[in-house]
Amino acid sequence: MAWVILFIAGLFEVAWAIGLKYTDGFSRLWPSVGTVTAMVISVVLLGWSMRTLPVGTAYAVWTGIGAVGTVALGIVLFQEPATAARLGCVALIVAGIVGLKITA
Repeated sequence: MAWVILFIAGLFEVAWAIGLKYTDGFSRLWPSVGTVTAMVISVVLLGWSMRTLPVGTAYAVWTGIGAVGTVALGIVLFQEPATAARLGCVALIVAGIVGLKITA
């Protein structure tokens, strides 16, 4: 169950990272409220998952999910480049997440 909670926490990390783009420097009320809410939920869920998961593994997986998800949505939503080098780096992050999950 801790892995499911950690995965959901990672999704909320993606939500707040993308939400930052829409806050316009926290000058827009509702995108800012949504972004801060996603931040709080993400960190609370991360903390819950750390009750049973090792801190280093949980944090690395959480940030990895956030990084991969944010890069993917940046490509889709904001037409950021999807170069071979960027995608290769994302693949390395995914490999690290899988490795941490396997060895935890």
